Order: sequence, then structure tokens, then C-alpha cells
Amino acid sequence: MGFLKQQQERLAIRFLKWQYQKLGKPIPPADELKRRATTIVDEAHRIARERGQNVISIMKALIGDLKK
Repeated sequence: MGFLKQQQERLAIRFLKWQYQKLGKPIPPADELKRRATTIVDEAHRIARERGQNVISIMKALIGDLKK
């Protein structure tokens, strides 16, 4: 895995933790957070390829959808 993708996954984990805290939900175990972060980053890359948007912005939007 490339350096940038690792950084994006770490950022996604931080976003996820923040979102769970904001919603007052318990934070899942580390392995579950890692799995979700990987899924979010992969999905953000797919969307960015299709639409040409910024990956970080897409990640924020995907994580923001947790409250729904």
C-alpha cells in the first residue's frame, strides 16, 4: 500500500472516531475502524476517478453520512 493511501486511511480513522464521539456512539474496536476506513478510502478513490473531485472532501462526505 502506498504512503498516501496509508495517510488517507489514518485520516479516515480520525474522522470516524470524531464522528462517533460527536454522535455519542461507542467507538468500534481498532480493527473495525481500520476496515471501515479502508472501505471509505477505496470508495472515495472510486468516486474521485468518476467525478474528478478531491478524495479528502469525498471521505468527509462519506463519513458524514454515518448519522443517517
